[in-house]
Parts: sequence; C-alpha cells; structure tokens
Amino acid sequence: MDDIDKKILNILQKEFPLTERPFQIVAEKCNISEEEALSRIQKMKDKGIIRRIGAVFDGAKLGRISTLCAARVPQDKLKEFVSAVNANKGVTHNYLRDNEYNVWFTINAATAQVLELFLSDLKKKTGVTDILDMRAVRTFKINATFEV
Repeated sequence: MDDIDKKILNILQKEFPLTERPFQIVAEKCNISEEEALSRIQKMKDKGIIRRIGAVFDGAKLGRISTLCAARVPQDKLKEFVSAVNANKGVTHNYLRDNEYNVWFTINAATAQVLELFLSDLKKKTGVTDILDMRAVRTFKINATFEV
C-alpha cells in the first residue's frame, strides 16, 4: 500500500462522506480521480484489506437482539460447524481461537426467539451442544478504527 491507499483507508474509517457520490469526495481529498479511488478500493477489497464498507447500527435501538457465542467444537466437526454458522445472515463475526472454546461468533436477530431458534437448530444440525450464549448486560462504545 502506498500513502494514497493509507489515506483512503483512514477516510473510509473515520469520515465516510454521506453524499450521493461519496467516492468522488474521497478522491478529491486524496487528489485523485473518482475512478482511481474506486479502483484502489476494489483492489484493497480483492486483497482482503477491506472486508466491507457499511454502516454500523445500534441494533438494540432498532429493536434487535445480539449475542456473542463461544463454542467447543471438535476438530472433526469444525468445517461443518463454521459453515452452518456462516450460513446465517445475522452472523457478523466468526473466528477461531486457540482455546477450549475454539469458535467464537456474534449474531444478531429480530427477536430473542429467533436467536434462540438459530442456536437450537445449530446444535441439532451439527451435534455441537457446548455453545455459550453471552448476551451483553452492559454496552461499551469501542472505537475500532485503525490509523494507517
């Protein structure tokens, strides 16, 4: 990545323009064309540097429910379990940990009932029953931006 790519990443993280043509504004701030900005962003997406560009909403204020889960998944069931978790559109994160509980994921749903049904079905489908449902009792706002 060069300095322009880094500047683009910083703008996308901290000051994404809410306009009809946001990438034109990003381009202007970087003294490049809109086409070049879009091309650079696409290359960073292709390389996995950028995973997604989108808003982060306060799900609770929208009436949704979410939870962090940790599962103890035997190695021989890992691929099947991860695929089953990732098939749900409400899953926002899913990652492996070097821990007894080796698969951690976050999921949000329209209601607690929908969330509980997903977890119940996941257990039945995969045979993995040791899944911790760790719903937040207090929310902290964390700034997850990274100066590049």
